Amino acid sequence: MRGCFFCLALIASLHAENWPQWRGPSLNGVSTETGLPVKWTTSENIAWSIPMSERSGSTPIIWGDRIFLNVAEKGSLFLWSLDRRNGAVLWKKHISDGDHMMRKQNMSSPSPVTDGQWVWVMTGTGIFKAFDYGGEEKWTRDIQNDYGKFGLNWGYASSPLLHENFLFVQVIHGMRTKDPSYILKIDKKTGKTVWRVERPTEAIMESPDSYTTPVLVKTGGKLQFVITGGDVVTGHDLDTGKELWRGGGFNPTNNPAQRIIASPVVAGDIVYAPTRVRPLIAYRAGGSGDVTKTHQVFQYQNGPDVPTPAVDDKFLYIVNDRGIVYVLDRLTGQEVYGGQRLKPGTYSASPVIADGRIYVSSEEGVTSVFRAGPQFELLAENETGEYTLSSVAVSGGNLFLRTAGHLYCIGKKP
Repeated sequence: MRGCFFCLALIASLHAENWPQWRGPSLNGVSTETGLPVKWTTSENIAWSIPMSERSGSTPIIWGDRIFLNVAEKGSLFLWSLDRRNGAVLWKKHISDGDHMMRKQNMSSPSPVTDGQWVWVMTGTGIFKAFDYGGEEKWTRDIQNDYGKFGLNWGYASSPLLHENFLFVQVIHGMRTKDPSYILKIDKKTGKTVWRVERPTEAIMESPDSYTTPVLVKTGGKLQFVITGGDVVTGHDLDTGKELWRGGGFNPTNNPAQRIIASPVVAGDIVYAPTRVRPLIAYRAGGSGDVTKTHQVFQYQNGPDVPTPAVDDKFLYIVNDRGIVYVLDRLTGQEVYGGQRLKPGTYSASPVIADGRIYVSSEEGVTSVFRAGPQFELLAENETGEYTLSSVAVSGGNLFLRTAGHLYCIGKKP
């Protein structure tokens, strides 16, 4: 799910109108857009919609007047480029054959990433490609062919992280392989590997498997990238991939099925790292070596399983798989409120903060909107009746909602 950024705060101000990665311009599920719609149906307050061929957990990526989608269709995978103004398909490019279902997801789960000139797309089959905005393929990689088959129990789903001239790709696995987990740094223009660094852990059986996406954090005046999975969170040097610090405590009972799906999010120098519900642990980035005892900020026992939290300057917003909302003081972990239930269902999409509200969709196709801040106030429940895995994207005064049946541009015509 990543934009081209020089520091997290700078990007939020420069590219607030774009959604270049699955968690938005700052990797934390926050948009600075205002004047966004609150209520809609499949026919009311819809600027346009286009049919989708199949379900996908991949989020629409938007830059200017372009939308990019990772699309599964009849056993193959494609990158679509759309005109944001009317939803017209500008081009479709084949990425890979071999699409298949693994539980609820297929091989289109990783979200594309763009810098406004090129777009990069990874698939669950391990094919990784770069295109320019005209649809010309610039390079292709087969990560499984180069480094061995992916060994996650339910299929590969991590999105690439883009920073300046490089892409960072994680393969954190273990259930179906004895091969080591690793991280790649890839030159965005050539597709060549700059380095490959292994990331060992002591996690057992399914617990090594991570479906998360890396994030960036600034500490000590320098950016690091952060990985979760294998019962630990680790911070790494951008230039070398060297592991700088490691925090544990995510699997105190050594549960063999403690795989991680929800990605970490960052606010300031604090990394909020979910695991399989409990515990969610906040770590202050930095330090050296094992920082489990020195850099923990707090633990919380009502974390999410699948939806990645969202965080703003004051609060951490958690929506669990049953649609129960918990809001924490992001600095202390104190529960501001908890136990507020959205419309019953299963929630896999991640919450997004925009215009003073939280938007989050259930698999049953209901997007709930509630007030951001210290008091729960439900503002709307918007139903499509269509199976939904993808998180809402925000750009240019519109919401972009992807279901198994359609891509909706919600709000006024762009």
